[in-house]
Amino acid sequence: MLDGRRIVVVMPAYRAGRTLEATVRDLPAGIVDDIVLVDDASDDDTVAIARSLGLTVLLHPMNRGYGANQKTCYREALARGADIVVMVHPDYQYDPRLVTAMAGMVTSGVYDLVLGSRILGGGALAGGMPWWKYVANRALTFAQNLLLGARMSEYHSGYRAYSRALLETLPWPGNSDDFVFDNELLAQAIVAGRRVGEISVPTRYFAEASSIGFARAVRYGLGVLNVSVQGALARSGLYTPALFRKPEARSPAP
Repeated sequence: MLDGRRIVVVMPAYRAGRTLEATVRDLPAGIVDDIVLVDDASDDDTVAIARSLGLTVLLHPMNRGYGANQKTCYREALARGADIVVMVHPDYQYDPRLVTAMAGMVTSGVYDLVLGSRILGGGALAGGMPWWKYVANRALTFAQNLLLGARMSEYHSGYRAYSRALLETLPWPGNSDDFVFDNELLAQAIVAGRRVGEISVPTRYFAEASSIGFARAVRYGLGVLNVSVQGALARSGLYTPALFRKPEARSPAP
């Protein structure tokens, strides 16, 4: 616990067998109350290792996608009484030791959502981020800041901490099951006027770290721009796309 708040770490996993143990080992002792790993039909030893480490393990019988994996993560974390939910990728790309700092920024009551930024501190390229991903990150972030009226250093990090209240009030269950889920949830928080903070996080790019290829990255980029245009419309007050409507105003997800 931290400041009397229950901290649950969630790990959306796919083929994380080689890096999972190192990720769990570096989580701060005495802070994390529960670790939930959702496996998206991995064909390696991810599940066996997770169980040997004593994690709470949920299985998707077929690969449902990164966004669908997160939906299961958040539902389970909330069901297990989480006050703060921290998403840590089990591929060891982000430093797990910063869970305490990120969770603390939420338990303080200052922020509803905290993003671990690879851009703050200038360590993205030094950590091995491919140059084309860095350029795309900067271009998309510039466009999104303009459209969403924000001043984020980046929108695309997968290292995040959420308050329970935020997860209970944003319409994320209807978001995409693919990689753009992260971006949709962040845009929803910004448009809703929730308090979003950032912290500098070192990152590592290596063979075992998960990453999407160029073609899928292009599709992701187009999806991100679509989300931001919808966010700009919602901010204008002229029209509210379904993505930004309150949960009770949306059709339930199948």
